[in-house]
Amino acid sequence: MLMAEKVLIIGGGPAGLSAAIYTAREGFEPLVIAGFNAGGQLLLTTVVENFPAFPDGINGPDIISQMRRQAERFGARFIDTNVSAVDLQSRPFKVTADDRTYEAQSLIIATGANAKMLGLESESKFIGRGVSSCATCDGALFKGKDVVVVGGGDTAMEDSHFLTRFANSVTIVHRRDSFRASKIMQDRVLKNPKVKVVWDSEVVEILGDSKVKGIKLRNSKTGEQSELKCDGVFIAIGYSPNTEMLKGKLKTDELGYLVTKDEVLTEIEGVYVAGDVSDRFYRQAATASGSGVKAALHVREYLMNMER
Repeated sequence: MLMAEKVLIIGGGPAGLSAAIYTAREGFEPLVIAGFNAGGQLLLTTVVENFPAFPDGINGPDIISQMRRQAERFGARFIDTNVSAVDLQSRPFKVTADDRTYEAQSLIIATGANAKMLGLESESKFIGRGVSSCATCDGALFKGKDVVVVGGGDTAMEDSHFLTRFANSVTIVHRRDSFRASKIMQDRVLKNPKVKVVWDSEVVEILGDSKVKGIKLRNSKTGEQSELKCDGVFIAIGYSPNTEMLKGKLKTDELGYLVTKDEVLTEIEGVYVAGDVSDRFYRQAATASGSGVKAALHVREYLMNMER
């Protein structure tokens, strides 16, 4: 029978990779089950200008590649597949991937969250070329440009307000005739002279060649179609945390995010959480990385206590 891993990390984004670097340097030789699309939201970005230590910016996938190489240098091992099941009821913990079950003394869950998208073929075509799901990540790239924000909740209001710092104009496209966002957020945005709203409309196509040039809209009441020129489209209709396999095994909030204590602790000793899978607010690569470090330091303390 195989010995249990000292540390098993689920997720290959900045949170999981930071945890891997730290636990690998401790000599724990962590096993990282990174997922088929290892790298998380950074794989959908081009130039990242707000990740520390890269004054000229760096492509999102390059951040992931360098962090992974750093973790491997210290002894981390990677499997690029998805986890299908987790058993936290007994020790060692059990994690199943590709019909194989791995056992672990400690577990770091860093499965992230996916931005909800419109599901358009043209949308995926322009990811990183004018289509974004992160205003705080990419807003500065649209200085002096005309951008569109799709959505009507607090996220859309926050993104629109933030983008007015850079963009020439911000047009909010909402499929209904009123926002669901909090009144204070609506008032702040609607009072801004840079902001316009297109009500009762949905985006049916994103237009452009090598980059976004505009969008095609359909009025939800009349069915009439129209086009709107723009340089960028920000999708702000929410996020879905990747916690499906953990339902009923760890506490989640009403939106499915893992509930933590002191940022990374769960109700089960030896099980820790890092990154966007529990973060409803920040959702930045740097903050995810930081939480991965915190989880790793807790793992170190936990394993050292086990050996005493």
